[in-house]
Amino acid sequence: MASRIVITGTGIICGLGRDAATVGRALRAGHSAIAPIRHWEAAGWPHRYAAEIADLDPRALVADRKSLKLLRRSHVLGLYAAAQAVEQAGFLGQRAALPAAAAAAFNDRSGIYVGSSGTTYQDQYDFLPLLARSEGDLVRFGRDLTAAVPPMWLLQSLPNNVLCHFGIQTGFTGPHACVVTHSTGGVLAVAEAAAALRDGLADRAVAVAHEAPLEPQTMRGYADLGVLARETVRPFDQGRDGTLLGEGAAALALEMAGTRGGAELGELLGSAEVSEGGALLGVRADGDGLARAMQLALADAGCGPADIGMIVAHGNGTRASDASEAIAIRRVFGAAAPPVTSFKWALGHTLAAAAVLDTVLALDALAAGEVPGIATLRETDRSCQPLPVSRRPQRPRGRIALILSRGFAGTNAALVVRAA
Repeated sequence: MASRIVITGTGIICGLGRDAATVGRALRAGHSAIAPIRHWEAAGWPHRYAAEIADLDPRALVADRKSLKLLRRSHVLGLYAAAQAVEQAGFLGQRAALPAAAAAAFNDRSGIYVGSSGTTYQDQYDFLPLLARSEGDLVRFGRDLTAAVPPMWLLQSLPNNVLCHFGIQTGFTGPHACVVTHSTGGVLAVAEAAAALRDGLADRAVAVAHEAPLEPQTMRGYADLGVLARETVRPFDQGRDGTLLGEGAAALALEMAGTRGGAELGELLGSAEVSEGGALLGVRADGDGLARAMQLALADAGCGPADIGMIVAHGNGTRASDASEAIAIRRVFGAAAPPVTSFKWALGHTLAAAAVLDTVLALDALAAGEVPGIATLRETDRSCQPLPVSRRPQRPRGRIALILSRGFAGTNAALVVRAA
């Protein structure tokens, strides 16, 4: 990156808290949000554990009460995280001090980039009562459809709702984009925002990723794929038996360095995303895609492996992904890898939000000088050795973090950030 892109605000909400400091402290203390699901009846399900945001009140998270009629749970989380990041960055206060013409130009130079996995099966649930009443008669279903489905259904179900509503709330009229690509959607939203800044399309941008996959159809789908654990996530552990889903959102406020005198939390150094071009669900055993993503991200950042102070691994707890991820890290770093951790043991797999959550928490960890341990780790699996993972906290060896992300269809991505 020819020009420095700095991080001046972050936002976060997940099962462990609603700000980076709270979640960071909980991670370092070994706390986990994974527990039995409470917001729908899951007692009879074989997989009923997840990292849920307990006692979520949308009215406490989104100021515009009228807009809540048009928002799903995931949208509320994304809007909250994005608003946190903008508030911390001070964008709206900066605009308020400008005369009208300059404020309009400010809006035109402010972008919004949103990532999600597109896991929105709950959008179909409004049709289920009518389907049951129709008893297979599609003529009856079609005749009664308009009376049975809420007239605002379409506006509730738009995949770019966070993008639209946040643009309306802030008045930002610069470049906007919505990226929907399973677990790497958040990384790509950050990368697109950085590209807009670097290419001169905007002076500032908000990149946010959101996810609320804890609903029956998504849970059943992941269970049928055989990737869900029974009770907990144990990244890189010999007893790992899968992943568990979580809900949450995270955001980064990005801007070009030197455009104002705001405080910097860190710097976005580089990013990359590649595909293995293989199976829809499987991963290459040799970790090729993730290794290439790391190498490209390091090259984009102008860094070498020795510059990295900590790695936040994808670490989803499935046997094939963890083993191949460990191979990829060894391929890039050899025997000199920095401390490696993963946060899914505590936050669950938040799909597209995971890597942005990890980025916010990596900055917090570097600021605290402590890499959170993997509290559920008992014994590192032989297929993952040697890998510098630990149950206990470790010290980072520098101020730069590498964050890894993997998704279906062999997608692999990486971000490189430096703490201030």
